[in-house]
Amino acid sequence: MTSTHREGKAMTSGVWVLGGYQSDFARNLTREGVGIDGLTTEVVEGTLASAGISGGEIGSVHVGNAFGQLFTGQGHLGAMPATVDDSLWGTPSARHEAACASGSIAILAAMAELAAGLYDSSLVIGVEVEKTQSSTDAARTLGAAAWVGHEAEGVTHVWPHTFARVAEEYAARFGLDEAHLRAISAVNLAAAKRNPKAQTRGWDVPADLDDPAANPVIDGPVRRFDCSQVTDGGAGVVLVSDRWLRNHPDARPIARIDGWGHTTVGLPLAPKLARSAGNPYVMPHVRTAALAAMERAGTDLDGVDGFEVHDCFAPSEYLAIDHLGLTGPGESWKAIENGDIELGGSFPINPSGGLIGGGHPVGATGVRMLLDAALQVSDNAGESQVEGATRFGTLNIGGSTATVVSLVVGATPR
Repeated sequence: MTSTHREGKAMTSGVWVLGGYQSDFARNLTREGVGIDGLTTEVVEGTLASAGISGGEIGSVHVGNAFGQLFTGQGHLGAMPATVDDSLWGTPSARHEAACASGSIAILAAMAELAAGLYDSSLVIGVEVEKTQSSTDAARTLGAAAWVGHEAEGVTHVWPHTFARVAEEYAARFGLDEAHLRAISAVNLAAAKRNPKAQTRGWDVPADLDDPAANPVIDGPVRRFDCSQVTDGGAGVVLVSDRWLRNHPDARPIARIDGWGHTTVGLPLAPKLARSAGNPYVMPHVRTAALAAMERAGTDLDGVDGFEVHDCFAPSEYLAIDHLGLTGPGESWKAIENGDIELGGSFPINPSGGLIGGGHPVGATGVRMLLDAALQVSDNAGESQVEGATRFGTLNIGGSTATVVSLVVGATPR
């Protein structure tokens, strides 16, 4: 694979998903009187129980969280798991922040420790409480993941504005029918109806998303239902090494992380678009991360049964479709029109409902994606199950694709 950055090596030792947990993303924790400590308690307890492991058996802890201080006033979240669970007292722990990719960065840190033999088991959680603010104030808070003081100045809703610019870049380079953005949103909102923990599962979604009265414009081509929501929620997984499994022969992991890719570029959007001028892909570094994950897994897109991708807004999924290689550059519309990305299609994307339908508790999203991929390959995804899935991918981005992490997850031997 040709790359413009220094590639890491392929995985030489196994990292396995022993189990995992997701909270109900439809909840409003502030109304319930639950803080980030209570959410952490729920996620830690649920994850350990799912994995069938005690806190005393955990070698390290990693916490993905993007905006803790800004939404809740609470920092130092690496110490929160031990605060709420005595069995983790004394266990090494750290918080990781990379905007919407915080959870995936926490996963990569745990994977590195396991691969290096520093520890044999790791608890990785992502937690975010966001409904402490009004939607307008929350939009301003989330803007901290852009280059503050240098881009989107005076814009209240920074991220709809930013991804509207991405859509407009597609329109300028290739042409774009906005109906295809509405179609992405419709697919993900419909998928969320099948997911018992999706934020929008009980929502009344307009039958006609092209109706501006029912689905008003937020910024440019981005409409209300093209946006992920402000979400309270958390997710967790327990990761273990080959050595841990040898020492626990009766354990039954639900998946193996077969490959990973990670790229980081600058914060602002404009230089990304300028640097890709003349390149067939709008964000070539996004493609680099996805290809790296598949290459390390010893496969290509034909060997993957589906993907959970970062649809913070419909244009980000439109970008993911062609950057994964499902279509040629600028031709994502073909996979949308053909029904390829739907559950039952040739390459399902976001059978969970994704971020638009499922919810987007920012620091937890990458962990939730890994958990959903693991549930797919272990045939435990319920009504969201992709039939016969044995390998599934994730594509998690932070900011305007400043941080990109992709994972490929495989089924465990039966």
